[in-house]
Amino acid sequence: MLSNSSILITGGTGSFGHTFVPMTLEKFNPRRLVIFSRDEMKQWEMAKIYGDDPRVRFFIGDVRDKDRLVRALDGIDYVVHAAATKIVPTAEYNPFECIKTNVMGAMNLIEACLDRKVKRVVALSTDKASNPANLYGATKLASDKLFVAGNSYSGSQNTRFGVVRYGNVMGSRGSVLPFFMSLAETGRLPITDTRMTRFMITLEQGVELVWHAFTDMVGGEIYVKKIPSMNIVDIARAVAPQAELDVIGIRPGEKLHEQMIGHEDALYTYSYDDHYKILPAIHGWHKDPERINGGTPVGEDFLYASDTNPEWMSIPDLQAWIAQKREKIGKI
Repeated sequence: MLSNSSILITGGTGSFGHTFVPMTLEKFNPRRLVIFSRDEMKQWEMAKIYGDDPRVRFFIGDVRDKDRLVRALDGIDYVVHAAATKIVPTAEYNPFECIKTNVMGAMNLIEACLDRKVKRVVALSTDKASNPANLYGATKLASDKLFVAGNSYSGSQNTRFGVVRYGNVMGSRGSVLPFFMSLAETGRLPITDTRMTRFMITLEQGVELVWHAFTDMVGGEIYVKKIPSMNIVDIARAVAPQAELDVIGIRPGEKLHEQMIGHEDALYTYSYDDHYKILPAIHGWHKDPERINGGTPVGEDFLYASDTNPEWMSIPDLQAWIAQKREKIGKI
């Protein structure tokens, strides 16, 4: 599907973009892959990686600016929406800015994609969008709803919108792993709460889930990868086994455990080999055989949360992953 196509990724200079771009270039050889973002320095640094590769283009712009999006989407077949204000405390202290990017930006992109007759759009979501307890999660829940409902606006044209949702991205910029690694030599690591758990996913798994969404989606589906959980103390022990742990308390807007599928969505959720799929409740789309596509209903009492997850990552497993990826952790 993506071979010889034109693809645009918003927020493409972030951690996801730095993995999506090379993987997609290698696997699908698209005709054009456009990195759309607002930071010229990050674009300049990223451009040096690809040299004179004619497939890779850079476009300065902000999802808050609909006119700029319309210009950037000229001739684009597929869009990955990765742009977001996503650091929880930053969103709590700058709520207006978070809403402008995560909610208004989503609306702008949906309308621009409809105007430009883009074929498929996949938006990146977060576990924090399920039963949100902070502004970031609330804005991403609103964004998810907008992208699902966007399928109602496409009418007779072929534009379709879907969402992928996953948890803590291992080793990405601003995440807990590079933070702990930067403090490992001090012999002390700050722990918010010893009971805290998080879902764990690699960037490569996130990219593959987006690819799957593009090929599988009919419109309005939310894809949730089946991934392991880990306790925050075990993450700390994997990084610095002998370090002292200072319990500092949960930050504003932070949750003790994360969930990706709540009881409210269970009635519309189906299970597959390596992922779940939440189907749209609107228009009776959750009963559509094409959208269900062989899935198994999870049951009305189903809950996919990091503390009750049947799959767990061990300390040795995380240590092995860190040893393999050490040079890249926190740098993209």
